[in-house]
Amino acid sequence: MTAMTHAMVKGSNVPIDAMAVRAVLRWTPGSGVPDVDASALLLGSAGRVRSDEDFVFYNQPRHPSGLVRRLPKRSLAEGLTDTIEADLNALDPSVDQVVIAASSDGAAFERVHDLCIMLFDAAAAGGEPLAVFDVRPETGKETAIICGELYRRGDGWKFRAVGQGYPTGLVGLATAFGISVDEAEAAAEPDPTPPAPAFPPAPAPGPDAQATVQHQQPSYGYPQPAAAPPAPAPQPAYGYPQPASAQPAYGYPQPAAAAAHAPDPNFALPPQGPQFIRP
Repeated sequence: MTAMTHAMVKGSNVPIDAMAVRAVLRWTPGSGVPDVDASALLLGSAGRVRSDEDFVFYNQPRHPSGLVRRLPKRSLAEGLTDTIEADLNALDPSVDQVVIAASSDGAAFERVHDLCIMLFDAAAAGGEPLAVFDVRPETGKETAIICGELYRRGDGWKFRAVGQGYPTGLVGLATAFGISVDEAEAAAEPDPTPPAPAFPPAPAPGPDAQATVQHQQPSYGYPQPAAAPPAPAPQPAYGYPQPASAQPAYGYPQPAAAAAHAPDPNFALPPQGPQFIRP
């Protein structure tokens, strides 16, 4: 009997009877559509990975146990696919969840069309999916989305449609579940944008419109341009009165101020002695 496909909505869940499953992400490619990558995180009872080895993605496509792995991408008539396969019944009992996520490369999910996750019985060749969930980003700015999660329920497993997004990409998603990304970040998501300086340089001060004299600001810490030497003062014309702005000719008597040469209205010649009387 062919299993019925469950068309899921966000937050719904269905039981999984298969011992191993394939979670297939599918989207429609096109101009300006970023590439999409599938990844998986194996979580313990605390909702976090047990070690960095519990992160299965394009740079680590196979879990050390071999029970969770990323398959090669395929191009189908319906679109591109990327697949995670998991042997649920063989997983270590310390694994409580397998989170299936998608990350976009170079642009946000607002540019990804027709993204969905389809869950298949890995033991069945072909056939209809067990469950289908159309993944729609909430804001469009997400660069990583948890599409769904496989989790233990009693002795079996269930699948929940999640659709929770992260604007921080695969690195932000991995960090949220306890992955150390100090080295994985550089290898997984290189940032072509050069880092901004910690303290951007202050703009050069502009002229003060209220100032009557503009002063050039010194460039502290750098040699300053030498000031232009003052123009030589005009040499005094000795024996003649000098202009008030002329530099003094040191070592010589200086010309008196012009006021000193003004005639005194009260001045009178003294009485002349006999030596000045004509005989």
